[in-house]
Amino acid sequence: MRREAWAVLLLFAFAVPWEYSLDLGEPLGNVARIAGVLLIAVAGIAVIMAGRIRAPGLMQWLVMAFFLALCCSYFWTVDQEATLVRLRGYFQEMITVWLVWEFAERPEDLRALLRSYVAGSWVLAMLTLANLNSPESADQVRFAAAGQDPNDVARFLDLGFPMAALLLDGETHWTRRVLAAGYLPLGFAGVLLTASRGGFLAAIVGLAGCAVLLLRHHARAVLAGALALPAVVVALWFVMPRAALQRILTIPEQLQRGDLNQRLNIWAAGWQAFVHAPFFGTGTGTFVAAAGVAPIDTAHNTVLSIAVEGGVCTLLLAAAIVVAAACLVLKMTGAVRIAMATGLLVWLTTSLVATVEESRTTWLLLALIALAARLADEDPGGMTRCFAPPVTMAPLAAVLEP
Repeated sequence: MRREAWAVLLLFAFAVPWEYSLDLGEPLGNVARIAGVLLIAVAGIAVIMAGRIRAPGLMQWLVMAFFLALCCSYFWTVDQEATLVRLRGYFQEMITVWLVWEFAERPEDLRALLRSYVAGSWVLAMLTLANLNSPESADQVRFAAAGQDPNDVARFLDLGFPMAALLLDGETHWTRRVLAAGYLPLGFAGVLLTASRGGFLAAIVGLAGCAVLLLRHHARAVLAGALALPAVVVALWFVMPRAALQRILTIPEQLQRGDLNQRLNIWAAGWQAFVHAPFFGTGTGTFVAAAGVAPIDTAHNTVLSIAVEGGVCTLLLAAAIVVAAACLVLKMTGAVRIAMATGLLVWLTTSLVATVEESRTTWLLLALIALAARLADEDPGGMTRCFAPPVTMAPLAAVLEP
């Protein structure tokens, strides 16, 4: 059953980026939730049949402690129903950290998971482009895949950049090279279409990390891309929707004297809620009730969201998870370290203006970091061979040639 669990895990990683675009409604939910529930069931059977589990690492213990702390908040929550709903979601999301740890065994498995996420990001980017050409898009300023929030779309696409850049080294088949190299311009176009200002800044961080990574073996291609950048900017100005680009260009104004799209008011209300229950919070999933903001709002800041709902105690555990992830990145070497560090920086950037602790992408990223660190320790030679370009690999400029 381990092979079946592994296949479902790859399907789950593929579905995560575009999960909200295929929602079957209650009780089934979206495609990633369905794949996740199926994965938990198959993984449980596989573990029972094997009669053993892999010894948890630091990340798994910290995530378990974080989840238990969230569960404890049920005893003092201001909204028990909201807490139960959120805890169910957290369990389905956080268990990813254990599932990847348990069923991925080789460097090739890490590469396969990265391919699955990038392939799912392709789907998300294509669905976003399709929204641009839909009949309903005439008066739109922001574009996103059906069922998705533009800010979420940008964030999911941003996380795919370092993964795609990492895959470029070592891919020998032309279709896989297209999957990796083609995603960089396609994903960036998708981010621009969302007109997400936070997503755009995170994309710059992600693409800068990609440039550092690719300079190791594709310096000429990176230099050619840098020289062509002015022409690309001009082309985008004429091709992309003008309103979307103009919204992105308001970033300096928003940072200097704007309210960050009303986020400052939400943060002020959240701070007042935190002050009233600073140590143990108001309960998981209760930010809206505690802060008194509109039901459709979120905290728009991960630290504030955790602080209000779980208090300082839970916030310290969350900080420990991030610090552990950074330490695990330092255990890696070469291209894998650069890619995972870039992914973590992209995640940190988006966490400033979004509640990313509620997302499957967060826990999948942490799972990949933990897995990469374990493999770097167990099989450093295999990691080097798996993520290094073969001698006969074609240059990046020729990746589209069959």
